[in-house]
Amino acid sequence: MATLALLALSLTNAAVAAATETQPAPAPNYRVHPGDQLAISVLGEQALTQTVTVAPDGTVAYPLVGKVGVGGKTVAEVTATLQSGLHTYLRDPAVTVAVVAVGADNVLVLGDVKTPGKYSLPGTSRLTDAIAAAGGLGETNGTYPTARVSLDGGAPVDVSLDKLLVSGDVSLNMLLSSDAVVYVKGPLPLVVQVLGAVDHPGDVQVNDGDRLSMALAKAGNSTNSYADLSNVHVTRVLPNGSTSTISYDLYRELRHGDLTADPVLHKGDVVYVPQAKKTDRTSALQTLFLLFSRIAL
Repeated sequence: MATLALLALSLTNAAVAAATETQPAPAPNYRVHPGDQLAISVLGEQALTQTVTVAPDGTVAYPLVGKVGVGGKTVAEVTATLQSGLHTYLRDPAVTVAVVAVGADNVLVLGDVKTPGKYSLPGTSRLTDAIAAAGGLGETNGTYPTARVSLDGGAPVDVSLDKLLVSGDVSLNMLLSSDAVVYVKGPLPLVVQVLGAVDHPGDVQVNDGDRLSMALAKAGNSTNSYADLSNVHVTRVLPNGSTSTISYDLYRELRHGDLTADPVLHKGDVVYVPQAKKTDRTSALQTLFLLFSRIAL
């Protein structure tokens, strides 16, 4: 399973890289933001043809017109603004504006990624660019997680990375903006207690959805422990405050694939593994379960 997990992770990162190989040029509805470089020209007015950089406050300084607010406007809107400002000095100024270099966006990437943090990305960057910048997805088990994206202080939007990366639904590869926040949901850690005939009794951290066998594997189940895995007790506090103790035969799960014998754990569960008398059969079954546990890890 460890090998399969590494393979899945490499495929995930390959899918992220493939989705980010082609960066589109700014679309017609692209909105100018700080750091962008604008090439501005006026027909027949060489002195007014120049390249300007949008300041942090979203403005540019342009001859005759002075300080002009362009941040958040489309290229068409910037063109109209400059034409209006030049009307005082020129008759029917023919203004052309083009984005020749896109400024960087600061994007915060958190959650289940390899290197969470704040990254400076090109203004045309998309969700997969942010995940790739953070080193790709972290621990995954089964389907890929959901990413929660917040843009311009608006309500967060949930994006299925499974549909984006596995199914190839590129419509979900949303365009980011400056100060966007990307949070990739990861496995929720749970703490349970494993006591009795295990190598390392005490608190064990597992993930939401993990089963009893995973907790025992992490607590250690060497043949020297002589654990009776046919009679493992799980005590759980119920919503009404009472407790419930159920015994499980993990050998049945090993032999027949019966998952009812290997329950999903809940936060605060207490697992007790009794000690069995040493027999050749017990030792052989423990060895098989130990091998199974190592594969699961």
